[in-house]
Amino acid sequence: MDYTQLKSGTDIRGVAVDGVEGQPVTLTDAAVEAILASFLMWCKRHLGLSAHGLRVAVGRDSRVSGPRIVQAIQRVLLRYGAVGLDCGLASTPSMFLATLDLDCPCAVQVTASHHPYYRNGLKFFTKEGGLDGPDIAEILEGANQGLAPAKELPGSWEPVDHMTTYAATLRDIIKKGVNAGDYDHPLQGFHIVVDAGNGAGGFYATDVLAPLGADITGSQFLEPDGMFPNHIPNPEDQAAMDSIARATVKAGADLGVIFDTDVDRGGAVDREGKEINRNRLVALASAIALENCPGGTIVTDSITSDGLKEYIERTLGGRHYRYQRGYKNVINKALELNAQGVDCPLAIETSGHAAMRDNYFLDDGAYLVTQIIIKLAKLRQEGKDLEDLLAPLKEPMEAAEVRLPILDKDFREAGQSLIDELEIYARAQGWAIAPDNREGLRVSFPRGEGDGWFLLRLSVHDPILPLNLESNSHGGVAQIAEKLKTFFQAHHEGVDVSPVEKL
Repeated sequence: MDYTQLKSGTDIRGVAVDGVEGQPVTLTDAAVEAILASFLMWCKRHLGLSAHGLRVAVGRDSRVSGPRIVQAIQRVLLRYGAVGLDCGLASTPSMFLATLDLDCPCAVQVTASHHPYYRNGLKFFTKEGGLDGPDIAEILEGANQGLAPAKELPGSWEPVDHMTTYAATLRDIIKKGVNAGDYDHPLQGFHIVVDAGNGAGGFYATDVLAPLGADITGSQFLEPDGMFPNHIPNPEDQAAMDSIARATVKAGADLGVIFDTDVDRGGAVDREGKEINRNRLVALASAIALENCPGGTIVTDSITSDGLKEYIERTLGGRHYRYQRGYKNVINKALELNAQGVDCPLAIETSGHAAMRDNYFLDDGAYLVTQIIIKLAKLRQEGKDLEDLLAPLKEPMEAAEVRLPILDKDFREAGQSLIDELEIYARAQGWAIAPDNREGLRVSFPRGEGDGWFLLRLSVHDPILPLNLESNSHGGVAQIAEKLKTFFQAHHEGVDVSPVEKL
């Protein structure tokens, strides 16, 4: 097969479990071995390190195909003389930190994030962070060419308990951040419910919170189960958020937290079960990040609300920089801005990917939740709660997202053409095009004409035009959709615009 088809942004992903109708296995043992051999050659070219003696940390999330894929990785490392450090069940962020803690130049994580149980994938790290899209493309093309080290030398494979180190680091961060009278038990008196979705995040309840004195009763789905029998481990999934909300309220807890499968994303709910997710999560993370960075710039993806911008800039005194969708896009933009001298402490996507400067700009759900818990403890010392901090955030009354399938074979050209035509139409209608838009087309409407905005953009990976709409008034989304319907009736070549009509 053409291994470049396994590229998914900055990840490698494919079908890894046999027997699912219409889903033939693509992430085979042969594919994994070819990709790992090519990765070793990438290390030679970019790090100047040969495979012989190269220390590579290897971890996995709870997916049922994980052990098989790790065994394929092991075979390659042993074949070419590398030193494999088997971290076992691990979070994705911990595998980056393994490159620092275990003195190894690179790491591999076996994960497919929130994707269905039958999919899996690979993520690669060096001490500089996760490999980017061009690196992944290079590795996959090398796999196509059969690139591999010239010499076969015996390697080694050894188990390493790095998650214990990682959990201890998180505990220390909470101890220092809260600085309670009982320093070693700063969460005494707090009740926090954790939902790990049967992924790799169960350790956070048992190894981070409980030793610090927190009551974790009511926590659920902590046991790793790669079939994900209870709900999709994804903070963006409504059923998952409803699950943690019910558990938190039932337990009478102060806070509920939820992770995706590999713990690079997190979300939360307050004591009343109200979600701290999407715009509310971005707002809370921004408040935390700007505490020690007055006037700093927060980079977000493009679909954040107008109320969030106002909260960041007027309530918090920071600056809001809307950028493209894709967690790696916002992280790279934050790195770029800092290099230019712009004080930027946080890059965050509404999906829950949050990367803070004081944590290597690593998107780490456990670190984000840790900072939220510290903030909760500090607010309690002042007689306040998280809701007091978020009270000034204006949230839209209505919101909707529809996805318009692009039917044209050259979907990027067709999609961009439609966006360009809509921009011409918007200018002719006198619509207010956002001056800070950096992806697709964002247009705002005043009260009486929709009282909100829409954003039409190209999907990062798929032949889809996502359309997001928000309004501050009842019926506003339908009003904006009606304006768009008029345009789409005359301009719909190569795109299925029927989802707009349903609004």
